Amino acid sequence: MKELYEIGIVFRGFILVSYEFKKVEKEENLNKVNKDLRGSFISAINTFAKNAFNNLSLEYLESGNILFVFKAYEIQASDCDVKEPIILYGLLDKSKKDTDKIVKKFLSRIDPILNLFISRYGHKDFSEINQFEPFQNDIKEFILA
Repeated sequence: MKELYEIGIVFRGFILVSYEFKKVEKEENLNKVNKDLRGSFISAINTFAKNAFNNLSLEYLESGNILFVFKAYEIQASDCDVKEPIILYGLLDKSKKDTDKIVKKFLSRIDPILNLFISRYGHKDFSEINQFEPFQNDIKEFILA
């Protein structure tokens, strides 16, 4: 996917793992944004959409030529008795293409990534963020394959 800038996985407002495929052009402020703020925003907007629109999840947001695409699942952490939302996000360039086409293409490719993450890290302690670093290679391999 040549329009893909970044993929990441958010849990409880924190980006657990992300992989940057290329820098966002002409959007210097986006690159300087604190990743924790980005993770918190993604979690908050997903929670808002679920509560405001009768349990529907947000699929994408547009900002200039940047497309934020989201896919929400659930995962069980070792410190909780119930499953919680986990969100895979993608930052994509939409400047020259049809938004719906880009979103559909992205969503069709990411299910295996999040399913692998959930099977590998489900029922684990999520407080140690460093354990997710090796998953960057899995993200890269799925997309570039």
